[in-house]
Amino acid sequence: MLFLKSLLPFVCLGLVFASNLNSFVLHENVKSVPDGFVSLGSAQPQDIVKLRIALAQPNKNAIADAVYNVSDPSNSLYGQHLSKAEVEALIAPSQDTKNAVSSWLQENGLNPTTTSPAGDWISISVPVSQANSLFAANFTTFVHQDSDKQFIRTLSYSLPKSLQGHVDLVHPTVIFPEPAELTSAKPKKKRAFHKVEPVGRGTSSDCANGTTPACLRDLYRIPITPATNKKNSLGVTGFFGNNAHYSFLESFLKMYRPDVDLKTSNFTSVGIDGGSNDQDYPSVSEGELDIQYTVGMATSVPVTYYFIGYDAQDDLGGFLDEANLLLGLENPPLVLTTSYGRRENSISLELTKKLCNVYAQLGARGTTILYASGDSGPGCSSTNATLFQPTFPSNCPFVTSVGGTQGYAPEEAWQGSSGGFSNYYRRPFYQTTAVVPYLALHGHQNVGRYNASGRAFPDIAAKADNFLILEPTVFAVSGTSASSPTVASIVALLNDRLLNKGRPPLGFLNPWLYSVGQFAFTDITKGNSSIQCDENDPPRGFSAEVGWDPVTGLGTPRFDKLVSLLGL
Repeated sequence: MLFLKSLLPFVCLGLVFASNLNSFVLHENVKSVPDGFVSLGSAQPQDIVKLRIALAQPNKNAIADAVYNVSDPSNSLYGQHLSKAEVEALIAPSQDTKNAVSSWLQENGLNPTTTSPAGDWISISVPVSQANSLFAANFTTFVHQDSDKQFIRTLSYSLPKSLQGHVDLVHPTVIFPEPAELTSAKPKKKRAFHKVEPVGRGTSSDCANGTTPACLRDLYRIPITPATNKKNSLGVTGFFGNNAHYSFLESFLKMYRPDVDLKTSNFTSVGIDGGSNDQDYPSVSEGELDIQYTVGMATSVPVTYYFIGYDAQDDLGGFLDEANLLLGLENPPLVLTTSYGRRENSISLELTKKLCNVYAQLGARGTTILYASGDSGPGCSSTNATLFQPTFPSNCPFVTSVGGTQGYAPEEAWQGSSGGFSNYYRRPFYQTTAVVPYLALHGHQNVGRYNASGRAFPDIAAKADNFLILEPTVFAVSGTSASSPTVASIVALLNDRLLNKGRPPLGFLNPWLYSVGQFAFTDITKGNSSIQCDENDPPRGFSAEVGWDPVTGLGTPRFDKLVSLLGL
């Protein structure tokens, strides 16, 4: 089906409620519609739009300061993680902000719903006609041509002068869905995989016929000793279509971890946005991979599968809904691993800041947030084939980004391992001593294709190739989707030992990683990432180098060395 692009969003915007525009201030706008979307004209006045409003926090630097204080080993507050109430007190809107927004809502006959524990996010449902009036906007119906799915968005919106300084943003307004997520009935998975013949145990090398728990134990010196602390926890993010099956996990453990007690080696599932880990749903690998290699490696650590449904309410793929659910818990998971992401420029800077801020809140409370860096090498910009494209949320300074390696003795960089430099976030202080030397020696490579002053990623790496999973036959899957659960398992086992000694969990890792922890990582110096963005341009990427590099970060972990550094 073909649609003609409408000029309505461009020519009508200046005519909408023109008599009242002097009381508004432009807040956000985009110059054009993303590729693949076309306008069908102004949305019907009676159509209902659900909008989320992010209220301003009284001190925008408070949560960043707090998470750095408790995560930096050189700080006297290191390890003194904040409580739920303490974090909420830092980010809760001021009374002036509450009053201003409440008055505006009441004047317009609206009753908001609070969608975050601290009250900094609220939502309203309004007809398009009222939304246009509230925000001096022209909400328009857009269709994504490949999927034929329709969305109501505006190319700009304004806020009343009375709300200036009180509202950070309104969402979804100018942000469109990722096209790659619309062309499939299931969310896009972040790894390639291929089928192999079933592989038995007892080979001459534990990694000779694929990556298994035994291979990872040997490579990273991970113990099989069961965790014992009841306060320990590990969370795994899942999405609709990536169901994890209990029966497959049991068969996987019998095959690759026959030593474990099946009664203590399982997981629970928590649904978000209507998510249900339906055991009758066909397997599509990602859920099996994440669960089999967290339950199978973090022996006896309680694992929870946070399963996001297909009806995510945040227009951020469920990331924000999940994070707010975790913030609402008195005891959120001490580790959270997520194997999904998207292009950095598919979301506005202001919106990524809001989600990144939520991860900072979890970090301040002692949660380690891990994200797979991605499987597209340095990435291709959608607007300029000569530019690399960072991934989100790996670009967030408050998460630990995990890249990929391949092979065994020695490992080398996995070609698909995403990494590079954010165009949104400046290089955080903790990366200076690692990234500046890299740029001094290798910054001339790919010059002009990335922002050398941006937050660099990945931070660390782990094996990404040929992970054997069971669904119900044995398959091999590859990608940083496998690397992140592996690191999460290691962190969870370290937390267990820390908790048993009455010490706090590791929490936000990066300041510690770049100052102390780096000495427990194996530097990867061979291999490279690669991607071809234009048929007239050769494949390009970054090389693994001595020290930190934008393919494998600081390198791969050694559990025994980490234990020694932590004094365990």
